[in-house]
Amino acid sequence: MKNFSDIQIGNTIGPREQFVSKDECRAFAHSSGFAAPRFTDDEGARKEGLPGMILPGNMSLGLLSKFVTDWIGPEGGAQLVRISTTYRVPVQPDHTLVFQGFVTHSVPEERTAEIDVWIENEEAERLVTGTATVRFDK
Repeated sequence: MKNFSDIQIGNTIGPREQFVSKDECRAFAHSSGFAAPRFTDDEGARKEGLPGMILPGNMSLGLLSKFVTDWIGPEGGAQLVRISTTYRVPVQPDHTLVFQGFVTHSVPEERTAEIDVWIENEEAERLVTGTATVRFDK
């Protein structure tokens, strides 16, 4: 279990690698009601000027949120209370994504920490960036 007293500015989170397949992207798109060609078909995405299929933004947000909650752990000692993202470059499936982050700020009175988080591709290009706030019980 993570305790607020263990958190220091500059602590790193990750890196964690995860391969995301086109089938996973399609399944997410269909189950979420985002079955537009850009999320399900390379040719359809190219017709929209994209390099091929891309992950829905909500899928990238969900993967980044899971990265933070996995770091927090399941014991209930902390919770993700806010996450915001900026989508810089389309995230394409059938690639290994790298998730990383580090603690940038803490508020002892509230037992919260802010964490810069991001998703990179294999070339270390930041595709999605964000800020997460975690509140600790202890």
